[in-house]
Amino acid sequence: MPKTSRPYSRYAKDAAVLLGQLIRKARIDRRMTAEELAGRAGVSRGLLRRIENGDPGCTLGAVFEAAAIAGVPLFDADERVLSAALASNSTLMTLLPKSVRTPRERSDDNF
Repeated sequence: MPKTSRPYSRYAKDAAVLLGQLIRKARIDRRMTAEELAGRAGVSRGLLRRIENGDPGCTLGAVFEAAAIAGVPLFDADERVLSAALASNSTLMTLLPKSVRTPRERSDDNF
């Protein structure tokens, strides 16, 4: 059975391609081979090729790990600011409900 591809928005596709290009450029600037980066990231060379080509079907963890090893900054902040934001966000997340439910329609049974 052939695998069908999921439709992605133009924005998501462009973001994946841009991030892949940044990872590839950073890898080349650091004089790392694709095999070295793939080995350090714990992914196959084929998956790294898909990441660098901007395939939006790659797992987020693999993409972020490859970016971190290559030295691509994912957020416009240093580690201390990012850690503080995560701590603050964790507090906020505990206050949010665990799930969101749509209100049930009440049936009109008044005959």
